[in-house]
Amino acid sequence: MFRLFLTILVFFTGMCTLAASDYNISFENGIYHITIPYNKSQNRVNFILTENLVTNKKIHKAEKAIFTINTGFFDPNNEKTISYIYTNGEETESPLFNENLINNPYIMAHWDKIANRPEFRVMKQNGCWIYDITEHNTPYQGELITSAQGGPMLVPDMDLEKEFFIVKNSSGKVIRESASVLHKTARTIIGLKNNDIHILIITDKNPMTIFEARDLCKEFGFDKAMGFDGGSSTSFDYKNKIHVVSTGIKGDDTGRKLKSFLIYK
Repeated sequence: MFRLFLTILVFFTGMCTLAASDYNISFENGIYHITIPYNKSQNRVNFILTENLVTNKKIHKAEKAIFTINTGFFDPNNEKTISYIYTNGEETESPLFNENLINNPYIMAHWDKIANRPEFRVMKQNGCWIYDITEHNTPYQGELITSAQGGPMLVPDMDLEKEFFIVKNSSGKVIRESASVLHKTARTIIGLKNNDIHILIITDKNPMTIFEARDLCKEFGFDKAMGFDGGSSTSFDYKNKIHVVSTGIKGDDTGRKLKSFLIYK
């Protein structure tokens, strides 16, 4: 897991807050907290997936976004997704088109668990926007517009075995771990509270296990929360003011190349 490198073009002392009428960004104790107040008649969140792996900053600039974060899991070996991503009402790409998954007997034996991992959904019903965090197989509320799958589910309930993030043997010992859920690392978290969207970028200034991230979500009083890809994938760009990425071998600040992104425009 690469060490997270933090470049801040705005100088923070203690806690700094960047506020606008339709979003709020604060930084405290090594954690960025982005809040997007609910607006039933307006949605500015979209999930996109790229053909090839690119950095968060490159997508941020290309999309001319206000802010951009990393989202779903992906396979760096063949540059294909491991998470379902929907953009503009269409499935952008399915993990079932990833030959490294479907040709792996062990993965496919547990595919029902992996495929049903939680996702953040943006839907529209009767002219109103609806946000939800739910399992992939849950029926939609109205029309699905855009979504990104990740995991694990943190709030209201977390079950790492159910979602195949850990595997235990007959004596209860963990013999397999995914997404470094048991280790302290940087994390990208998205949650809902009273229909407001909350995003937590947990940097290496305050790395957390998934249990600590879950407890933090509960402290914030989130109704629902889930993780996106974290660790060396954790990325956040805000205008040209904040740039949070993971370092490469050369120690530069370009960040890891990724597959899917949340953009806010």
